[in-house]
Amino acid sequence: MRTPSRTSFHTIVGGAPRGGEARLTREELAAACGITPGRLVRLIRLGLVEPVAPGPAEFTTTTVLRLRRMLRLHADLGVNWVGASIILDLLERLERLESELARHRRRP
Repeated sequence: MRTPSRTSFHTIVGGAPRGGEARLTREELAAACGITPGRLVRLIRLGLVEPVAPGPAEFTTTTVLRLRRMLRLHADLGVNWVGASIILDLLERLERLESELARHRRRP
């Protein structure tokens, strides 16, 4: 199986339009995460990676970060795909709550 060439996340983000997040195709997302497009399609079918909207698959640069974290959990800790997704959901929720708490603490 051929591994796609790695596309730099910074290259993709560097081209982001002002005021909005850059959009990536399936192939760009797969390359940015170092996985094959076939593996990405399987993760999409499982509902673990979601495009921005139905129709032509477009993904945000935030998806790159989330998918990379999911891949690390799977490869480094042996967490299954669904478990990795749940862990990331909980971590993201925790980060939002910590940010909200920090904002409340700064208020006079």
